[in-house]
Amino acid sequence: MKKILVTGGTGYIGSHTVVELQQAGYEVVIVDDLSNSSTDVLDGITRITGERPIFEKLDCVDLEALKGVFEKHQFDGIIHFAASKAVGESVQKPLLYYRNNLVSLINLLELMPTHGVKGIVFSSSCTVYGEPNVNPIDESAPIKPAESPYGNTKQINEEIIQDFVHSGAPIKSIILRYFNPIGAHPSAEIGELPIGVPQNLVPYITQTAIGIREQLSVFGDDYNTPDGSCIRDFINVVDLAKAHVVAIDRMLTDKSDEAIEIFNLGTGVGLSVLELIKVFEKVSGKPLNYKIVGRREGDIEQIWAQPDKANKVLGWKAEATVEETMASAWKWQQRLKEKGIM
Repeated sequence: MKKILVTGGTGYIGSHTVVELQQAGYEVVIVDDLSNSSTDVLDGITRITGERPIFEKLDCVDLEALKGVFEKHQFDGIIHFAASKAVGESVQKPLLYYRNNLVSLINLLELMPTHGVKGIVFSSSCTVYGEPNVNPIDESAPIKPAESPYGNTKQINEEIIQDFVHSGAPIKSIILRYFNPIGAHPSAEIGELPIGVPQNLVPYITQTAIGIREQLSVFGDDYNTPDGSCIRDFINVVDLAKAHVVAIDRMLTDKSDEAIEIFNLGTGVGLSVLELIKVFEKVSGKPLNYKIVGRREGDIEQIWAQPDKANKVLGWKAEATVEETMASAWKWQQRLKEKGIM
């Protein structure tokens, strides 16, 4: 059985990917410092798959601790999620983002050749494209100056991987540029559970609907879009997780001669923030208390994916509807309330 290291594996996208990896027959070791998650996630994963992943609590910025994990386990591949990821927070705390997001990747890359690890799937973002000239956007689109320190860390990390492979390092990498992951596992055993005030839209929507937050702020209604709010490509988190399994399979079975491949992961459909709110109100049957406020620094006006390359080369496609996805997010929020968590 092949063993995969998943950094940030108790986080939102990480936990859903662990489920899909285990269900595909991989053995998983999670490394996470629990700065934005909890070990309760391990229980949820176990209830879904019937198998508890191995868990190591540590910060990937700590090279010595990470070295210990590589000495303890022989990994075939790595999926690297561990990173600070809120655009707004990164503007306020740039050094935190540069330290966490750059050093963690450098440490992993440094350890891979000496421990015979074949490849790394890197969790990147559509933020590398900045404010696009045209939509939908494909992988050949120019990389624009980052709109936030968070976006900049993704650009720099992609360059670090490319430079390392170009130097002759004996590794492969698949870089996955996500658009906007939302929703929860249909079992409602795992989902997005931010610590403190949510930085992402959908948990703020569901927490407002259930009464935890008083009101949702919509940042701007004066953008050059049909309803004035920002447009994004919202992708179901389980669909996104499945793409990582396909990427690992591709990398470990040498289905490509290229040392580095890059794929956009999205639905190919742009949806505005206000449209997403309407979908939520429809599937939940609850009117949402929201207000329009000023624009937020670092936000891109509109961006959605051209996912043809992932569809054709990886054989992967986003399948869930936005209604199914928002219903899963609401089911997850209700489950948290039943458990007395949120």
